[in-house]
Amino acid sequence: MASRLRGYLSQKLGASHIDIAEIRPLSGGAIQENWLLSLHITGGIFEGAQRWVLRKDAPSAVSVSHSRAVEFAVLSHAFGAGVAVPEPICLCEDVAVLGSAFFIMRHKSGLAAGHKLAGDPVFKQGSKQLGAQLGYEMAKLHLAPSSPALDALPAPSPLSPQQQQLHEMRGYLDALGTGQPVLEYALNWLEDRLDIWQTDEAKVLCHRDFRTGNFLVEGEEMTALLDWEFAGFSDRHEDIGWLCARCWRFGNPHLTVGGLAPFAAFQEAYEKAYGQPIHLLAMACWQVMAEIRWAVIALQQANRNDSGAEYSLQLALSGQMVPEMEYHMLGLIDEIDQDKWQDDRQ
Repeated sequence: MASRLRGYLSQKLGASHIDIAEIRPLSGGAIQENWLLSLHITGGIFEGAQRWVLRKDAPSAVSVSHSRAVEFAVLSHAFGAGVAVPEPICLCEDVAVLGSAFFIMRHKSGLAAGHKLAGDPVFKQGSKQLGAQLGYEMAKLHLAPSSPALDALPAPSPLSPQQQQLHEMRGYLDALGTGQPVLEYALNWLEDRLDIWQTDEAKVLCHRDFRTGNFLVEGEEMTALLDWEFAGFSDRHEDIGWLCARCWRFGNPHLTVGGLAPFAAFQEAYEKAYGQPIHLLAMACWQVMAEIRWAVIALQQANRNDSGAEYSLQLALSGQMVPEMEYHMLGLIDEIDQDKWQDDRQ
């Protein structure tokens, strides 16, 4: 791997010599592999010591994930818009180099692991500073003007984002071929209440996986938003509901924003930067959809193991998380129906 990579980078970057001091896999990345590269480059535009991350497909990559070329294009767009992301370096689509397409981006410091962050004493009472930054960065993404890089994304569906999600989730459940009454009930509930969460706002570029675990944190600062393989055009409240979903709070249920921050700080910063208020009831319904979507992904991952397509303990255990998401979605539905939903005040 090292020799082929050295040859590719030397040619791509116009370097006369590249010494790879370290190449090792980084933790996480069930859907994509991330490798840390420590390099010393002689010649070319990146001369000197460099710490980069190489990102390529993992064996358990899912079909709805973007290709590395599309993800690189979206990452480049976000970087150009000033969103806190790693600087994109180069893209390689020649599978002869490493066996699959990959791209390289600059390494950023920080911790992403949700359980470790949520367990840090700094975040036990919530960080207003981090919450405000997350709100600001999300608003910056949603406001970013279009660029040619986004031409790589699939064209927006003629359906509303809400209808599209309902259609996709039902399709995934049908493909699994097993009865999922709680998920189907929640989908029906959302469809019956489209009028309370379907806004008339234009679709914007959304990360669609903006959550604790997909951004790096150092101190109380987000240093980089990662993992753009699900990005697409949607209702901005999808990103808000996903970040604030109860399944991403890692033992801190009282902290609405990813188990790390109170909602008020996020809301104030987001609304100030975006220039429009958050539609709180739409956000609540997107939280229900977030639980459904994560439950469906968990079932799909478990099915990969159960069907024999790929034996993996991690994939098998994913299916055991579904009852927790079902508990969350039923609780949210009950709170919304009884007008007792409280996340907007936490």
